[in-house]
Amino acid sequence: MRKEILAIILTFIVIFTAVSIFSYHPSDPSINRAGGAEEIQNMFGPAGAYVAGLLIGVFGLGALWIPVVLLVVTIHILSNRHRKTILPALLGGLILVITTGALLSMYKTDYLLFGRCFSSGGMVGIFLARLIAKYGGTSGGLISLLTLLAIGLIMTTHLSLISLARAFTRGCATILAWMKTTWLIWRERHHKARKRTKTKEKPPSSGKKTPIEIIKHLPAQPKQPPPRQEAFEFMTSHDGFELPSIDFLEGSEGDIKAMDSESLQMQSRLLEKKLGDFNVSGRVVAVSPGPVVTMYEFEPAPGIKINKIVNLADDLALALRATSVRIVAPVPGKARIGIEVPNVERETVRLKDIIATDVFEKSRSKLTLALGKDIMGNPVITDLRKMPHLLIAGATGSGKSVALNTMICSVLYKATPDEVKLLLIDPKRIELSTYEGIPHLLAPVVTEAKKATRVLAWAVHEMERRYALMAEQSVRNIQQYHKKVLKEKKALKQASASGKLPGSQARGTDEPLPLILIVIDELADLMLIASRDVELALTRLAQMARAAGIHLLIATQRPSVDVLTGIIKANFPSRISFQVSSRTDSRTILDANGAEHLLGNGDMLLLPPGTSRLQRIHGAYVSEPELSRVIEFLRNQQQPIYKEEILKATPEDENSRADDEHDEKYDEAVALVTETRQASISMIQRRLRVGYNRAARMIEMMEREGIVGPSEASKPREVLVKSYKDL
Repeated sequence: MRKEILAIILTFIVIFTAVSIFSYHPSDPSINRAGGAEEIQNMFGPAGAYVAGLLIGVFGLGALWIPVVLLVVTIHILSNRHRKTILPALLGGLILVITTGALLSMYKTDYLLFGRCFSSGGMVGIFLARLIAKYGGTSGGLISLLTLLAIGLIMTTHLSLISLARAFTRGCATILAWMKTTWLIWRERHHKARKRTKTKEKPPSSGKKTPIEIIKHLPAQPKQPPPRQEAFEFMTSHDGFELPSIDFLEGSEGDIKAMDSESLQMQSRLLEKKLGDFNVSGRVVAVSPGPVVTMYEFEPAPGIKINKIVNLADDLALALRATSVRIVAPVPGKARIGIEVPNVERETVRLKDIIATDVFEKSRSKLTLALGKDIMGNPVITDLRKMPHLLIAGATGSGKSVALNTMICSVLYKATPDEVKLLLIDPKRIELSTYEGIPHLLAPVVTEAKKATRVLAWAVHEMERRYALMAEQSVRNIQQYHKKVLKEKKALKQASASGKLPGSQARGTDEPLPLILIVIDELADLMLIASRDVELALTRLAQMARAAGIHLLIATQRPSVDVLTGIIKANFPSRISFQVSSRTDSRTILDANGAEHLLGNGDMLLLPPGTSRLQRIHGAYVSEPELSRVIEFLRNQQQPIYKEEILKATPEDENSRADDEHDEKYDEAVALVTETRQASISMIQRRLRVGYNRAARMIEMMEREGIVGPSEASKPREVLVKSYKDL
């Protein structure tokens, strides 16, 4: 309450002083002048007239600073600042008032403002001006008073001259840069205009400077509308099941804007100049504009090292005012370096634009994945059977879940439930639950980590069962198995038509073996709860499940070495990385840098199988309403047929069988324990150079066989056997 009263009083003083001074009139009564018969013109009456007359008589026009100084002091008091800051503000205000009056009194003692006569500096200002002029001269007095004025201004307002100078310098630099850019653009246009004039007057002649090649990869708009969904061969089915229509999906909005060659030329020259600022000489020889980024093919001069250009990615991004710049060194098949710069306006790549292409239509694989478009704007699809598994990683919000939906939707547009079955594992409980109830599912969407281990264990058993069936048929993979089954069905049909049915021994199996796609949305949650079982199952599936028709599609948002272990990475040669926060994460996923320079929102790097060269892809986007229409169409056609044994199966059998298998170093471990009389997991790890899990299994097996005793809190285990020979 005291603070509020003080604020009201101080505010009144500021207003009273300001209004009194600004409404001052020389004819009003004051200390130096007695009142006459004239009406007082000051807005605050006699009190305001006396106060204004006193202040202007003492300080002259310098008194105009007094309301400002009082306002600054009021702000200091009300904001609870320390007294040490209030006193310098008062002192600086006094210096400001006096030096202003003295400066104005160097040449004149009276000024006429608004039809009124004002004293230049009052008694104090005029006295100080005469004193300084007498001993320092006019020029010296001006310099001294200006110095005091600057000091008073800094003390009152707490402004820094260095900060003001820096702001002024930055403003001047911005203006100069704009003028320079404008000059470059005008000079380039003027040069082109003169060149056009010369080409009209003279026949064309070969010049020494090669113009920049603008590579237009975007296809022209077709004159006729694209074929409708009914015309696609892959959209037909023989069992009455209809694949979704592409009308459920939305295409790209509007027409693609025409490329401005002049802007690309100017950007190329600017890029050459910025590289030249870093002592990298060369020239841009080709430009490839795409939907999201534009690649500038830079040809460095002889003697320029590639690493020098690669290390300039962040500096170029700053110079070009881009979000990030990725450098491809070198461009495959060319003696050039690719510099990928984000476009100002980004084009949205829609899933319909990829599915409606001939490339997707002509792909016969039931596991065709529509990924998006490359940097040139060409559609990118891949066959998961050739990968044969795919690992996806990236930071939160970089586009992993949308990419998973796009890939799953691609499969739903290619395959019927009899051709491809899905097993969806979604520990996050929100991303893949949308697909609940579609006929392609082998089991309900799994959201619990313990059930996920059962699903993976069932997949391992299913893989082994399929290998047994293929061994009976003497085939090497599931494609040969399907061909042989189809051939036997045709033979059986022909025999049935002729009345000669083959015997039971001559008939082969006709059990259908659809492809199985296992999708895991977040691997980190599974590794956190059951890392041993998950890693073991994924390793076996990744190594052996390809020929059995089982494929894995795994995503994680935590690209750390404890999630993406060396064993998992070794068995997943095909990987996709979305935007990550650091080079370390990029190397963890792709074994190379580059993912830290991606733009997010579906921008990805693909590591194809059998090569270390990365491919940049702008992921296709499918919205929730589009996905809902496709899923609702599938649900209305057929109900899913779940296999109950998938979730009922337990991984204990698999674990016990793995434990019961004889470890090749088990005998060495037993001999070591009986010789040293120490049953320690860490000791076995060090001496035999094995992992913790393997050493722990050995100790557990020794306990079951009665070689060592049970664990007793902090006490070491007791060795029950005297020597290895007693066994």
